[in-house]
Amino acid sequence: MQSAGREPSMEDILASIKKVIAEEKEQRGHITTRMEAEPEQDEAEDEVLELNEPLAPPMDLGPPLLDQSVAETSRQSIETLAAVAASAPPPPAVNPLEEMVREMLRPILKQWLDDHLPKLVDEHVKREISRITGRPLS
Repeated sequence: MQSAGREPSMEDILASIKKVIAEEKEQRGHITTRMEAEPEQDEAEDEVLELNEPLAPPMDLGPPLLDQSVAETSRQSIETLAAVAASAPPPPAVNPLEEMVREMLRPILKQWLDDHLPKLVDEHVKREISRITGRPLS
């Protein structure tokens, strides 16, 4: 769906959410179908907790925190965003200019790392050993 190092796009996120919701609905449908297809068993054999009744009395949460018109306006804005994200063309998998620059810089970077990395690592290791032991290394 996305390449490594790239943030997921809004379209990717929305598609993922829709997929999870669809899978959850499908699983619920299979469970309901399976329950309807299974013959009734003796209740004494299986002790199944029936969740037909609420576990606690409903709480009075007071008036809604959000006015219905504000919620509807927000919902419409999010639906507009989802529609725009769905109709936007996907970003190119690789930017040709960026890829060309990477290929040009790769040998230069390799040479620099070959020349300088051992010395940098050695200096940092010595500095860290000095810090841990409290004795300067030469």
